[in-house]
Amino acid sequence: MNTKEKGDLAEKNACIFLEKKGLALVARQYRSRFGEIDLIMKDKETVVFIEVRSRQYAAFGTGIDSIDRNKQRKIVQSAICYLQKNRLLDNTDCRFDVIGISPGNIEWIKDAFYHE
Repeated sequence: MNTKEKGDLAEKNACIFLEKKGLALVARQYRSRFGEIDLIMKDKETVVFIEVRSRQYAAFGTGIDSIDRNKQRKIVQSAICYLQKNRLLDNTDCRFDVIGISPGNIEWIKDAFYHE
């Protein structure tokens, strides 16, 4: 399995996990000129932008550890593009979550970072 296939599988597993928690899928792999948002979901009335990270080996740190300020900034900029494109910028609650997947474990961090 190549890296893209592993990433797609991690996103699929994260989506299934979140749907079981009551979230509804809006979009997968949303692309803007700033980058990609893995999953966009709704949690009741809140639009949730989700970064999915997976790691096979804990020795390299968790996937969550790999989301630096630069990556956060790109996700926020892509989220703003999505909200503008869908005319949701002025009247929508949103948050940024992270899903970390490692063998046998899924970790969900709500409000993992904020728009500054």
